[in-house]
Amino acid sequence: MPTIADLRAAYAAGDTTPAETLRQLADTIAARDGDIGGYLSHDLDRALDEASRADLSLPLGGVPIAIKDLINVQGHPCSCASRILHGKYTAPYDATVIRRLRAAGAIPFGRTNMDEFAMGSSNENSGIQPCRNPWDHDRIPGGSSGGSAAVVAAGTAIAALGSDTGGSIRQPASHCGVVGVKPTYGRVSRYGIVAFASSLDQVGPMTATVEDSARLLQVIAGHDPLDSTSVPEPVPDYTAALGHDLKGLRVGLPREYFAEGLEPAVRDAVQAAVRQLESLGAEIVEISLPNTEHAVSVYYIIANAEASANLARFDGVRYGHRAASPSDLLDHYRRSRAEGFGEEVKRRIILGTYVLSSGYYDAYYLRAQKVRTLIRQDFDRAFDQVDLIASPVSPVPPFRLGEKLDDPLAMYLADIYTIPANLAGLCGISVPCGFAPVPGAARPLPVGLQLLARPFGEETLFRAAHAYEQASEWKNHRAYPA
Repeated sequence: MPTIADLRAAYAAGDTTPAETLRQLADTIAARDGDIGGYLSHDLDRALDEASRADLSLPLGGVPIAIKDLINVQGHPCSCASRILHGKYTAPYDATVIRRLRAAGAIPFGRTNMDEFAMGSSNENSGIQPCRNPWDHDRIPGGSSGGSAAVVAAGTAIAALGSDTGGSIRQPASHCGVVGVKPTYGRVSRYGIVAFASSLDQVGPMTATVEDSARLLQVIAGHDPLDSTSVPEPVPDYTAALGHDLKGLRVGLPREYFAEGLEPAVRDAVQAAVRQLESLGAEIVEISLPNTEHAVSVYYIIANAEASANLARFDGVRYGHRAASPSDLLDHYRRSRAEGFGEEVKRRIILGTYVLSSGYYDAYYLRAQKVRTLIRQDFDRAFDQVDLIASPVSPVPPFRLGEKLDDPLAMYLADIYTIPANLAGLCGISVPCGFAPVPGAARPLPVGLQLLARPFGEETLFRAAHAYEQASEWKNHRAYPA
């Protein structure tokens, strides 16, 4: 599949049309997605109708964009990959990011698979169907935005939107060999996004190239009065940040992110990427983020507490699954939620309710918020020394389906390098930086380089990620050869 930039050029030259692009996508989905499970649904007829009215003069005119299944698109199903909503809820309105995509001429096309209610790191918690890594169908694509990463990697989407609560854009982007951007908290409106953890969630682009991510973020970013957490910060021209060298840029390497638990093959790929950054003119500086060791614990207290409150609305009364013939209201609530929610969602609701309960709030939730402040202060001090922070995205390459399902703690630790950025409200990007040979894998598997910048520092992210991408060979690798 072409990139957004390629497609726009092809439209301008008259080499293809939005309708032809959609039909080609539909054919590719039919040929490949049965092995991957990246889509939960797609509506070609509706998309073709929109394509017939596409304004090709707009920034994303006629460009199809796949949408993670927790973002409301009017008239489309929105199930959050959960049995409690699947087949029972159709979005009555467009999320702000969808309104902005449409205003830029884009065509929402396809609902992508995910971990149920965005709770997971492997996409194995989808309540609808499994999703597989396009590079090796026995491996996970990452999560929770695994479907969005997989369809871009498989060439069954031009680009996609995902959401990132603790790494859910960057980690699957790394595992699938695509580019994923977690914007600064408050940079992109959350209105119309089904909430998991309201102080952590952020929507962002997943694309084949850094330039495409810059183009897509340009469109969806900006203040929204419908979202009280949206920040009235001007949106710069992200594409103007591309094509610059890295001279004078200081890049920090946190010693805590290169310690025990990092797979040697992943370390080697990331260290090679850091040397490439240095060869492009960046200055490499060792830094410390001492409270990193607490990040996973803090995250799973705060995120689960917020989830337990946000998911209380799914009670079988207003919409969603309803238990048959309940004996009373309590039985209705209990059975509807027990039948509709998957095991991981139930686990997190229970944990979140526990840490918010009387007698435990101060010991867990309040203390976690205090440590969250310490984590943010670690980054503040680091950004006094450096412009960017470089690290692995995940400590391990994509693992086998089912390998960690019986060990939730091992699954949670897979996000140890991504979670801190969400707790601190930073922006970050995953850009492909190589491949790791993995015993038993059909071929070497993708590895991502994570770059983090201070809040609203997306321009710096794009500058560095694009310079690295253009200087390296990894942009030319695809899961399915052209």
